[in-house]
Amino acid sequence: MSEGATSETSGKVLTSTPRIINRVEWGAKPPVGDFKTHKPDRITLHHGGVVQPPERDPQQSLRNLQAWCLRDRGWGDIPYHYSIDMQGRIYECRADILAGDTNTEYDPTNHLLVEVMGNYEEQDPTQDQLDAIVQMMAYLCRRYGVSPQTIKSHKDYSTRTVCPGKHLYRYIENGYFVREVNALLEREGHLPAGE
Repeated sequence: MSEGATSETSGKVLTSTPRIINRVEWGAKPPVGDFKTHKPDRITLHHGGVVQPPERDPQQSLRNLQAWCLRDRGWGDIPYHYSIDMQGRIYECRADILAGDTNTEYDPTNHLLVEVMGNYEEQDPTQDQLDAIVQMMAYLCRRYGVSPQTIKSHKDYSTRTVCPGKHLYRYIENGYFVREVNALLEREGHLPAGE
């Protein structure tokens, strides 16, 4: 089993154990209220839907998102489980065992929600972000025994959204994430049972 795996696109060494910035580090408030627990069995990609300039402080963006969710949406926390910033850094958001929230009609119970900061109707993802998405999804597949074949996006479950935006959705549509996550897990000897 290798120490790391090389992304076929970037040449960067990736492993299925990414560095995750925890809630304390980015200054999250404690969650509020009761939450529905769930058993994760799939991974769903989202985008923030707001253009995120590279110079904007991503930790402040997360604090602003959490404040909006609590104040305006009536949710007890950020709706996503993880968020990825413009430089490919990964942040812990909602606890994995708690079902996420959504502005649309689909039920995100049992979905692990990975959000990429930015609006990918207007922006293109960076290679650092693509690498971080692959790492994060591989980690979640390994941790929960989830098949990479379950990787989809918000718009695959809802007719009322363009999320995660056309410039990010093409990596779902062309099988890039499934292929890269499978390759990373295989190189590390971590493919879930049945793969």
